[in-house]
Amino acid sequence: MIELDARGLSCPEPMLMAKKAMKDAPSEEVSVSVDSASARDNIARAAKIEGRDVTVSDTGDGWIVLIK
Repeated sequence: MIELDARGLSCPEPMLMAKKAMKDAPSEEVSVSVDSASARDNIARAAKIEGRDVTVSDTGDGWIVLIK
């Protein structure tokens, strides 16, 4: 699993990080920690466009977007 920490980063950087990870390792799960709702939504949308399944977990101070 690839784990990315995109907390504190503004869009579109978290989404670009996630897209690069999906491209570089298409068979790997990618976990992205974010603290912005827009980053959460943009990453989930980009992953679904790529045909990947997405699960979002609330951590209390942000979210973890798991791309399968």
